[in-house]
Amino acid sequence: MRTEALSILRDGTVIPATPLALTAGKKLDEKRQRLLTRYYLNAGAGGIAAGVHTTQFEIHDEKIGLLPPVLEIVADEAARYEKSSGKTIIKIAGACVPISQAVKEAELARELGYDAVLLSPGGLESFTEDYFLARARAAAEVMPVIGFALQAAVGGPVFTYDYWAALCEIDNVVAIKAAPFDRYQTLNIVRAAALSQRADGISLYTGNDDNIVVDLLTRFSFRKEGKVIEKTFAGGLLGYYAVWTKKAVELFGMLRKARESGVINTGLLTLAAKITDMNAAVFDPAHGFTGCISGVHEVLRRQGLLAGTWCISGRERLSPGQAGEIDRVYEMYPELTDDEFIRANSEKWSEGL
Repeated sequence: MRTEALSILRDGTVIPATPLALTAGKKLDEKRQRLLTRYYLNAGAGGIAAGVHTTQFEIHDEKIGLLPPVLEIVADEAARYEKSSGKTIIKIAGACVPISQAVKEAELARELGYDAVLLSPGGLESFTEDYFLARARAAAEVMPVIGFALQAAVGGPVFTYDYWAALCEIDNVVAIKAAPFDRYQTLNIVRAAALSQRADGISLYTGNDDNIVVDLLTRFSFRKEGKVIEKTFAGGLLGYYAVWTKKAVELFGMLRKARESGVINTGLLTLAAKITDMNAAVFDPAHGFTGCISGVHEVLRRQGLLAGTWCISGRERLSPGQAGEIDRVYEMYPELTDDEFIRANSEKWSEGL
């Protein structure tokens, strides 16, 4: 357990959820996977999450066999960057399977030097909340755990307030990624963390791609036994942060300062709407988020970081009109992209690949 990494996680940072780089033959493209990781690190991200939804849940299938090499590549590039920069990078590994496999994947992540494991509930809709809590306790015996509220549109169950309250009391649960895309569910998560006896040990990370700015600006306030208790989102762990990452890092710093100052002007609310509009083009809510992973790939392909938009599953592809929507937001909000940063540095990042 690296105390410096967990300290950074607690204080808050930008954590992209890395995509999976594949060749046209659907084999791992190691060169592009390393290039992507170098982009995120040099863009100023404080950490990287691998093996999560944006990396495609299919890589957890042992027959496909892509989880270990992807985790190894990200860990290796993070270690190289740490050595050259002196900066600590948080490494988060995803686990999204039943208890025995989640523990096995947590053990793999620990062996590779990861700092925490993000437990996704995706694909386990038939299991009870007690089962999910048992899985969290089992994984927490191996390494620090990050809880995860995954939106229902991509396979996440709806957990009760009591579930989140119980999760927050588990030793070694260090954070929760709130990504239900639902304000009521988000409030349940924040309230449970704020009122927990372990409140100071649990950091909240927004995964609400439709409300990134608002989540990061808000001071949530609750009253308990006559005392006012506040809780804020420490940072973001987002698929959206996998694109235009340099700009995301800049905006994160600005939003933190605004929240700390207590001065929230209407321009920040305008910014919130712009980013949600950009996210809509990438994540494809118009088609039930069918093209969300492919949308991330398409932006990275246009920037030259990926060779194509190929996914493991043939069902993952751009939706009709989605490419045009990405064209539209590029034209409307050029100030929120970082293509020039990539063009100026991609050759240097490719050295040795």
